[in-house]
Amino acid sequence: MLEVFEDTLAQMVVLSVFVPLLIGTGGNTGNQPATTVTRVLALGHVRPRDVLRVALREIRVGITLGVLLGVLGFLVASAFYGMQIGAVIGLTLLSICTLAAALGGVIPMIGRLLKVDPAAFANPFITTIVDATGLIIYSLIARAVLGL
Repeated sequence: MLEVFEDTLAQMVVLSVFVPLLIGTGGNTGNQPATTVTRVLALGHVRPRDVLRVALREIRVGITLGVLLGVLGFLVASAFYGMQIGAVIGLTLLSICTLAAALGGVIPMIGRLLKVDPAAFANPFITTIVDATGLIIYSLIARAVLGL
């Protein structure tokens, strides 16, 4: 799938430096709400019908975390690689954190609906989805900001 964005990475090799940071952040950001939602599902504090309420809450948390990490990522990347690279990193962190938190809140509920253990179901799916879509988001943001 990444071959679609090979030219983007080849034009700006520095972008590959940040891939582990972005992927790791996305996985961690998504797995934390998944753990929390799995717990409250087990305790009966939420039900699968509460999916919209949970998703909206996690989107807010993801945006908050994304803004904080995005600003930090922007500042650090800008200091070493320039403001355009900083903008790419900052915007990508905001996007990935928001997506990951939303998925982390929703996927355990989907697991419950499918009658599978949300604790075993959620984290592998979240990590896979966020890793794949995070790289696409990163490449699209890089293309837009850097004009590649």
